[in-house]
Amino acid sequence: MTSNFRGGFKAIHLINLLDDAVQKHGERTALISDKQYITYGQLNRAVNAVAGLIRKSGIGKGDKVTVMLPNIPEFVYSYFGIVKNGAVVVPINPLTTPSELIYLLNNSDSKILITQSVQIKKFNEIKDQLLSCRQVIAVDALNQGEEPFPGADSQGSSFIPVNIKPEDPAVMIYTAGLTGRPLGAVLTHHNLYSQAVVTQTIAQRAPDDVALALIPLFHAFGATANMLLTIRAGCSIVMMDRLTMDGLFSAIEREKITYISAVPRLFMGMIFYEKASKYDTSSLKLCVTGGSAMPADFMHVFEEKFNLKLLEGYGLTEASPVCSFNRFDQVYKPGSIGTAITGVEIKIVDDEGGELPRNQIGELAVKGENVMQGYYKNEAATAAVIRNGWLHTGDLGRMDEDGYIFITGLKKRMIITSGFNVYPREVETVLNAHPAVKAARVSGKQDLMRGEIVKAHVVLNEGENIDEKEIIRYCKTYLSNYKVPREIEFVREISATMDIEY
Repeated sequence: MTSNFRGGFKAIHLINLLDDAVQKHGERTALISDKQYITYGQLNRAVNAVAGLIRKSGIGKGDKVTVMLPNIPEFVYSYFGIVKNGAVVVPINPLTTPSELIYLLNNSDSKILITQSVQIKKFNEIKDQLLSCRQVIAVDALNQGEEPFPGADSQGSSFIPVNIKPEDPAVMIYTAGLTGRPLGAVLTHHNLYSQAVVTQTIAQRAPDDVALALIPLFHAFGATANMLLTIRAGCSIVMMDRLTMDGLFSAIEREKITYISAVPRLFMGMIFYEKASKYDTSSLKLCVTGGSAMPADFMHVFEEKFNLKLLEGYGLTEASPVCSFNRFDQVYKPGSIGTAITGVEIKIVDDEGGELPRNQIGELAVKGENVMQGYYKNEAATAAVIRNGWLHTGDLGRMDEDGYIFITGLKKRMIITSGFNVYPREVETVLNAHPAVKAARVSGKQDLMRGEIVKAHVVLNEGENIDEKEIIRYCKTYLSNYKVPREIEFVREISATMDIEY
């Protein structure tokens, strides 16, 4: 077993994280988005404006507020405005379908949905089926002038946050569930603040750094590595919502980006982009990869092509999410996800939870300041993964004599595509509801760029004759895009050997 546990951080929370950055870096640029340059002082005023708006809407400590926004400044305003009220942020994918949205709003007991005006039609379509969410706030009209949220700054800098304890819930992130329904992982202020401190120490970022926030902030990895870490460091954050390689390299050159944290697909794309040499990328100093495994053979290829360090880490939503990391001052071992971070213990266990000797393959179990409080309103699911204080990750791996961890597979049926977890059961439930489908089996197919893609084997009812496009079109009605099968293969029968393809 390896342990970097240091006895914990002082009682502190996410409001302190922002307040400290504002006090130290008030005139420095915090957010860069669509030619907007927003200082930490302006960010704070916008956060207070949202906090005041939410308080007027009747939101108090412990209430849930769903945020369905892309990577725009209003995501950050809403996130911290919610926690200043002692409420809980429920961040979700803007591509969430109406069917998924009903479940997420009802299961989370959210009272307000914050989104863009183009998304309100989704809310209106399902509002009669909602149990607690009675209000939707559209952010678009709140950012039309030089000041963020002009005309809504009545609270100014005088907004008084409620009393927050480190163990209070701050964020609830939905993650794929084995039963076919997403589970809400409840993360506390202490979980997330400790992550900001540790990851910023590992990444060694400083106020003169310029970070890129491209992977979604509604994702646990995106929020920690591209928002909390960078605010802790006092960095500037370039916010991008859509990826094109021209747009990415143009942003690096224009804004002198020094730090990128993203999934392997982005870095693989950068390697293979034939026009990369036309852009000045000399500002880049560090890239961090996570969410899924980076092909080991391409780690050094990327580092040599862009003359920088690429560090790989490992985590999961239930762990806020970072558990292990490679370090600047450590020897790199190809294929390794590094060693446990400060405040976290990791061990490799057998099916009964007993610790295995070094270099034997078993399940990764994690314990420490990053482990979630539990799954919202689901004690059984919580008890299944947190046993005797240890979070059982469902990932298989081994640990060598030096404490380096190597992932070897998955204990659970799960697909990781471009950093997003997809449980086959959820996709199969949708497929099996199609009137022409007799049975379906969903599996992962290995893909160089995405890690895996979702593939479905489908058995049709006798006499049915529908094509792949019809199945995919049907899935898009009920599933977010990353869950929709990219390949459909029609078969005569389902076999358990269809779980993975190479």
